[in-house]
Amino acid sequence: MERQTKLCGFIGLAMRAGKVCFGTEACLEQIEKKKVKLIFLATDASERTKKVIKQECEKQQIPVNEALTLEVLSKAIGKQNKVVIGIKDINFAKEMQKIISGGEIIG
Repeated sequence: MERQTKLCGFIGLAMRAGKVCFGTEACLEQIEKKKVKLIFLATDASERTKKVIKQECEKQQIPVNEALTLEVLSKAIGKQNKVVIGIKDINFAKEMQKIISGGEIIG
């Protein structure tokens, strides 16, 4: 639970810094432009959305995190019904990856 809180804090911070894209269409567009470094996909997103996002991310080798629900993700950025959030800043993305993996990433 604490990890989730930390993650949401970082997502909110990235949002305020203008380093976030959200919504399926906007995220897909940014993924294609190679601007996204990390994707958060809601656990309760539709299967179609999951499939489309995962395929695009795989092509661009962008990590996808599916640990948070639609409600938690939406709240983190202060929007409603957002199942996809893209982090566009490499430093934010690296910090979030550390939290997700539960420790320090070496490299």
